[in-house]
Amino acid sequence: MPLPELMTAITVAAPGGPEVMVPAEIPCPVPGPGEVLIRVAAAGVNRPDIQQRKGLYPPPPGASPLLGLEAAGEVASLGPGVETWRVGDRVTALCNGGGYAEYCAVPASQCLPWPEGFDAVKAASLPETFFTVWANLFQGGRLAAGERALIHGGASGIGTVAIQLGRAFGATMYATAGAAEKLEACLRLGADAAIDYKTQDFVAEIARLTEGRGVDVILDMVGAPYIARDLRALAREGRLVLIAFQSGSKVEAFDFLPVMTKRLTITGSTMRPRSTEEKGKIAAELKEKAWPLLSSGRVAPVIFATFPLAEAASAHRLMEEGRHIGKIVLTL
Repeated sequence: MPLPELMTAITVAAPGGPEVMVPAEIPCPVPGPGEVLIRVAAAGVNRPDIQQRKGLYPPPPGASPLLGLEAAGEVASLGPGVETWRVGDRVTALCNGGGYAEYCAVPASQCLPWPEGFDAVKAASLPETFFTVWANLFQGGRLAAGERALIHGGASGIGTVAIQLGRAFGATMYATAGAAEKLEACLRLGADAAIDYKTQDFVAEIARLTEGRGVDVILDMVGAPYIARDLRALAREGRLVLIAFQSGSKVEAFDFLPVMTKRLTITGSTMRPRSTEEKGKIAAELKEKAWPLLSSGRVAPVIFATFPLAEAASAHRLMEEGRHIGKIVLTL
């Protein structure tokens, strides 16, 4: 199929609410050296997309200014030097931007094959959450079999993946959520306990569940109001991994004494500014260690809703309402 000169993409003329996102005809991208051009069939929606739409999360230098950090479809063309993929291959990719479009150029090393039995929607729901969980829970947090982990936001896209992967690799998983149906979802996915952060003190609950020992790793996307409490909930030599600051990043009068007395580690990271080489290494590890779990059905994405690309604004509204469990995906 010949490539078009123009394509439909979701554009943002100025920062603002969901209504600023509108479909428009723009030039189709051309893959550069080491890139593939994907004919997009589905694209995942993520909170960084919302931040970018609001003008709070600008794309890194050289990245597409369009929204969209993950997409799945077929390889439409190859850039110079690409030998790992062929035209027609079905891939899902961690995008540096540009996923909300009919075509998206992506570094070849950031692409992965669709797991066995997957369709485009399921495949598109994988990269952002799996790359983030792998890099933070397993690489940065060093979660190992036999350890205990607490996942804040257990019903989110990242949370649903973290619970399943942690359980699959032999860890005891706990999660927080704020609604009955979300707590039930965490338990269904393999959490050993789900804590209602609106009515329960997660520090006290973790102490009860672990007989006072605490957890080895905490994955925190909430930020400021949780950090001091996270340190209290960690076991000796525990690791706190920060991946977002949905409730702020600044803490007043913070007491670092538990870091010393319990020999704790505080770390964190963002995914989008990482180099292509770093992301490629994460992709390779995922293909080896996580993709077999997806193909076998031991781990599965949780899809909450899908919207046509033209209704991207409705998808953002749903995500901002916070009612969803798992992923929201755009279809083309």
